[in-house]
Amino acid sequence: MNVKIINQSNNPLPAYATEGSSGMDIRAYINETVTLQPLERALISTGLFIELPQGFEAQVRPRSGLAVKQGITCLNTPGTIDADYRGEIKVILINLSNEPQSLQNGDRIAQLVIQKVEKIDWELSVELEQTERNTGGFGSTGKH
Repeated sequence: MNVKIINQSNNPLPAYATEGSSGMDIRAYINETVTLQPLERALISTGLFIELPQGFEAQVRPRSGLAVKQGITCLNTPGTIDADYRGEIKVILINLSNEPQSLQNGDRIAQLVIQKVEKIDWELSVELEQTERNTGGFGSTGKH
């Protein structure tokens, strides 16, 4: 599937790192170093604009390496980019480490995953079909 993209940054286009990758790394597009203090969050530009076909969404997800090495992750995860959105893709990052963490232009800050989205119509009802689990939730299926 081809998707139109505008890249206003000087960074490479999002790309799959391996043949089996689900997400494409996206990079920071910033003029100067951004330093996040512990528990500080920031909205980081990417310089990317996309035109998804109807029936698809792009999900912005954290990068595991950034999380484990620097304690930086995405808020509002996964972030949803709707098919009709034409604005710049931006990423909400937070520093969950105990030390200030810095980001440079071109740093890989998140992953972009494209997913098919199903639409539904609600059918108002007064009763739902019973299941073995039924109303059990929040740990009702056990620890293992």
